[in-house]
Amino acid sequence: MQNFVYGNRTKIIFGKATEKTVGAEIAAYAKEGEGPLRILLHHSGGHAVKSGLLDTVKESLKGAAVEWVELSGVKPNPRLSLVYHGVEICKKEKLGFVLAVGGGSVIDSAKAIAMGALYDGDVWDFYDHKKVPAQALPVATVLTIPAAGSESSISSVITDERGPWKQGVNDECIRPVFSILNPELTYSLPPYQTACGVADMLAHIMERYFTREPHVELTDELCEGAMRAIIRNARKIFNGNSQDYDARAEIMWAGSLAHNNLLSTGRIGDWASHGIEHELSALYDIAHGAGLSIIFPAWIAYNIKEDTPRLARFAAKVWGVDGAYYDYEQAALEGVFRLKNFFRSIGLPVSFADAKLPADRIPEMAKRTVRFGPVGMYKKLDAKDVEAIYRIAAKEL
Repeated sequence: MQNFVYGNRTKIIFGKATEKTVGAEIAAYAKEGEGPLRILLHHSGGHAVKSGLLDTVKESLKGAAVEWVELSGVKPNPRLSLVYHGVEICKKEKLGFVLAVGGGSVIDSAKAIAMGALYDGDVWDFYDHKKVPAQALPVATVLTIPAAGSESSISSVITDERGPWKQGVNDECIRPVFSILNPELTYSLPPYQTACGVADMLAHIMERYFTREPHVELTDELCEGAMRAIIRNARKIFNGNSQDYDARAEIMWAGSLAHNNLLSTGRIGDWASHGIEHELSALYDIAHGAGLSIIFPAWIAYNIKEDTPRLARFAAKVWGVDGAYYDYEQAALEGVFRLKNFFRSIGLPVSFADAKLPADRIPEMAKRTVRFGPVGMYKKLDAKDVEAIYRIAAKEL
């Protein structure tokens, strides 16, 4: 097990009607001397508005005497151009806090704005690995889509349309100070958004689970248990129980635990699949979770001979593959088969063809993936390896 330091400052406010407390939480935070009461209220302009959630949030802010400037328009794979606009607003209006109402895209955009608001240069410097952020405005969230785990993570991923490039930042300064999670807010999500969220959180756990680090039994068990819980409760939701509060609650909490680094403690994760997927969503604007449902099974299939016992354990512990009937390699392949079937069962693509993606830019995407060097820690992947993974995904072996 690796040495580690674990801390998570995000206060989680979980349960029914908790969105009504957002104003009081911001006011309490400000009274501690951490920031003023003028904030940027950031959202997509879509689900949060149509559902009435944004009105509820505004009433709560008014009740706590919190003033806001509103910025909507966040899209999936959040765009740098909107981040620039938000940074400009924060600087001009002298705002001291950013509240994100939405899913991972809104939260990631809010984090980028929070960094840019206190930086004299181009906020893309942080995403392009030219600079490391030193500070950011405090960020809080009202979560509507369990998926990215951004509500309690140190991560933000933004798309620069000029490339297009999709890049991430990981820094403690952008971890939200508090996040409000009400599973009821997810009842009205379209099934496809729910499915993409499930794929995203499973991928966050798998990136951590596939490690070369020995003697990580506790976090192995935590990862496996979390994945089983996600799969079991997703099946409940997709089997006609879309308003099952308990299943929605399990999924929502799992999304946060999947990416708040608790499951990373003592481990060295892989993270190649995320980098490989980012090229799909940068070039074709596919939903991140749908891109991961295509790439991750292909990554596992490509790596089976690298560490067959670990991949066979994944098949046994997560998917119930009985080792008595398979050797290690066959068990691992059966695990891939069951992973893909699960993704299909909740309406996600598992191949380029399923998502209607062309395969003619695979060599280009492979080169883009490794432009900063090889990706992955489980197995270092160069452009040739990445191209092979894309081709497995394209052929759906």
